[in-house]
Amino acid sequence: MSDTVRDTVSGESTDPVLQRLSTLDRFLPVWIGVAMVAGLLLGRLVDGLDDALAAVEVGSVSLPIAIGLLIMMYPVLAKVRYDELGHVTSDARMLVTSIVLNWVLGPALMFALAWLLLPDLPEYRTGLIIVGLARCIAMVLIWNDLACGDREAAAILVAINAVFQILAFAFLGYFYLQVLPGWLGLEQSALDVSVWGIAKSVLVFLGIPLLAGFLTRTLGERAKGRDWYEAQLLPRIGPAALYGLLFTIVLLFALQGDTITNQPLDVARIAVPLLAYFVLMWGGSMLLTRALGFDYQRATAVSFTAAGNNFELAIAVAIGVFGVTSGQALAGVVGPLIEVPALVALVYVSLWARRHFRDRTTVPDTSTSTGATR
Repeated sequence: MSDTVRDTVSGESTDPVLQRLSTLDRFLPVWIGVAMVAGLLLGRLVDGLDDALAAVEVGSVSLPIAIGLLIMMYPVLAKVRYDELGHVTSDARMLVTSIVLNWVLGPALMFALAWLLLPDLPEYRTGLIIVGLARCIAMVLIWNDLACGDREAAAILVAINAVFQILAFAFLGYFYLQVLPGWLGLEQSALDVSVWGIAKSVLVFLGIPLLAGFLTRTLGERAKGRDWYEAQLLPRIGPAALYGLLFTIVLLFALQGDTITNQPLDVARIAVPLLAYFVLMWGGSMLLTRALGFDYQRATAVSFTAAGNNFELAIAVAIGVFGVTSGQALAGVVGPLIEVPALVALVYVSLWARRHFRDRTTVPDTSTSTGATR
């Protein structure tokens, strides 16, 4: 987040959490809405813009979008206290819960919703299943940070998703598009995906900003200490995460503006199962983690990790396998169109719901300009 606030433990302040967010954070849905509209207008009004943006690619993603994603990820990963990751990895219950939610329940839920709500649209259905298989390794860190979740836990869960993505994506694609439909007597699809292609996406969009964030914290603390690093440096680089997010959204929607605006009814059909998926995955994860006795910070990290998807990978796979004009690619493009505003809204729901969770003991967090606790 923009480092203007990190909420105190529930009950220690009478001010609503949302009122203590910075102006940038509080009106984030407005900025995102403006960015989406600006991107769609650019894509419609500027001839050849989509071709120009797609001229150079990194891991099957447009270079300008890749740059925006890296700018978005870097400040969040620079905030992570890497020397505290051992406390997170020792929480086996949290790790197992996240793995089950991400790699068992998430793909199964998207498969069910796609078949229930799009039985007559096989291309869009296949595209949605691909989205469900691509677990989030990028933007979830932004949503978790905005919702005051556990940064270290989110970093570990994202890393686990990255490893599973390389190892399991192609296998799960085969299972959900061919094996399971065959067992159920449903129409089957094929998905030929390169493991190296998936690995490249992970290395670019997680590996580069993770290394940069780790080196920034390590060298910064070594040079001037943790107090200086978190009180002086982080507030300066923190807002870049949201600027990178808005920049990425503008370019993403400019790149796909024609596709989205030319097929509004198809977009609406695809949006319904996506919206249901985000709400059910996030809401179910929050209820489950609360029932298991998780504190708010880790419950938030688990829930946003479970609800988010790696739309960069899903779009790249859909385009690479089925073509840029395919229905599968359109379903991938609609993913962030629904995911971004849906998860921003869930950030606000999460902050409101914090009162219903227990919080861990207050830990000083000097990375905020107000000196609030984490």
